[in-house]
Amino acid sequence: MRKIFILFAITSLSIIALLTYINIKSALLLLIFIPLILMGLYDMYVSNQSIRRNFPLLGRLRFALQSIGPEMRQYFIETDLSGKPFNRLQRELVYHRSSKLPDMMPFGTQLDVYNQGYEWINHSIKAIPFIQINMDPRIKIGSSQCQKPYEASLFNISAMSYGSLSKNAIMALNAGAKLGGFYHNTGEGGLSPYHLQGGDVVWNIGTGYFSCRDKDGNFSYEEYSKRAQLDTVKMIEIKFSQGAKPGHGGILPKEKVTDEIANIRLVSKGHDIISPPYHTAFTTPLELMDFIKTLRKGSGGKPIGMKICIGNKSEFISICKAMVQTETYFDFITVDGGEGGTGAAPQEYSDHVGMPLRDAVAFVHDCLKGFGIKDQIKIICSGKIITGFDVIKALSIGADLCNSARGMMFALGCIQALECHANTCPTGVATQDPQLIKGLVPEEKHIHVFNYHQETVKNAMDLMASAGIRHPDEVDRTVVSRRVDKTKIETYEETYPDLKPGTLLDENSLPDNFHLFWKKASVEKF
Repeated sequence: MRKIFILFAITSLSIIALLTYINIKSALLLLIFIPLILMGLYDMYVSNQSIRRNFPLLGRLRFALQSIGPEMRQYFIETDLSGKPFNRLQRELVYHRSSKLPDMMPFGTQLDVYNQGYEWINHSIKAIPFIQINMDPRIKIGSSQCQKPYEASLFNISAMSYGSLSKNAIMALNAGAKLGGFYHNTGEGGLSPYHLQGGDVVWNIGTGYFSCRDKDGNFSYEEYSKRAQLDTVKMIEIKFSQGAKPGHGGILPKEKVTDEIANIRLVSKGHDIISPPYHTAFTTPLELMDFIKTLRKGSGGKPIGMKICIGNKSEFISICKAMVQTETYFDFITVDGGEGGTGAAPQEYSDHVGMPLRDAVAFVHDCLKGFGIKDQIKIICSGKIITGFDVIKALSIGADLCNSARGMMFALGCIQALECHANTCPTGVATQDPQLIKGLVPEEKHIHVFNYHQETVKNAMDLMASAGIRHPDEVDRTVVSRRVDKTKIETYEETYPDLKPGTLLDENSLPDNFHLFWKKASVEKF
């Protein structure tokens, strides 16, 4: 190949020289062939790419085709059901609902209803007329120790930081939350001015303590309390882990770290911002209980919760034991599934770390019920929830309400370009490039966020009405069925049998599947 290229170069140069001598206009050929020849000669001696070295110039075609592979697959190869992590049908549903376009499906489902994993609602002969259903149900969040309970929507904006998302995206989300009366989780990147546009806010505090840290990166009560008492901050959420990268800590590439972001987070710039994998404000479950009291006091009595992707079961059980022993309770627990998304995470973490959502919600619900404290704590479900049916599934397993991140991003115009980590998001959602950000107009997109929320809640309530249910609190594990194999069907109640209240308070009454982890759990250590 190298010899062929050299022969091509010599022949081309000879022809160009001859044509130039005969006709000066032919010198235009120099503009085409000379750069190609120089590129080929360079490829012959490049040492870090074997393809280009062995196949000068032609080898570059391989990398060019590879770079447009995602677009080629999405627009020309991908079927309606094959796209990942969200298929075309799912994305189009969000686009239509956020734009108030018809979302009806003609000619029947495209899903194979006899495939393992197919799920459905168990509708009722005594279905309730839609007109009799409250299309905006509220869920009260606040334990007996909470002085300022919050009435939350069924469906809300999940944790997404300013820095990961553009300021225009954050402003559109917050304005949509304000218009629709639902909350907007800040993500662990701190409390930015763009979160404070009037919409209800859940302030997510991660291991980096952004917006509430001292110069050494430790938690600062002074910085915390002056922000936590803002009127628009309705709840505080301690982030232990997120589904896409549990045990890793958040990552904000240095390319996205502007002066403004550094000031908001109270950090320096010029390097990747990587949150520690664990908290330093507490080291044991008992110390966590003291931290809950500190946060509750500093906020003026607002709901305090935690966000967690379940890993080691004994560690969550140890938190439950500490709550029972000290009679100090979280007001809510946000459960993130291992299938959760993020702008940047190592592939192994996204693919193979963290308990999937359905199993995690069932486990958390059973733990709280088994320790007799479920009535104090609401469960918020987060992880690939974008439709009304996704909401019902989460409620059926044990959640009280739901969050969505990527669904809200689709409502903003995200096209699943999979460039969130590269600062090159073509829709201006997940980038800090000013030229790309300006393509997202908050004054327009916040209406899409509002529409999507409204339509998703409406469809969830329609499904409940079809099942004879009036309020999300009435949804239980008998509402959804799942095909386990070609001939076997189970409700969630059969897959995840409910525990009796108080079962986990006494070692003598422990279910077999809890015994090992209960014995390992200690309030003195995680």
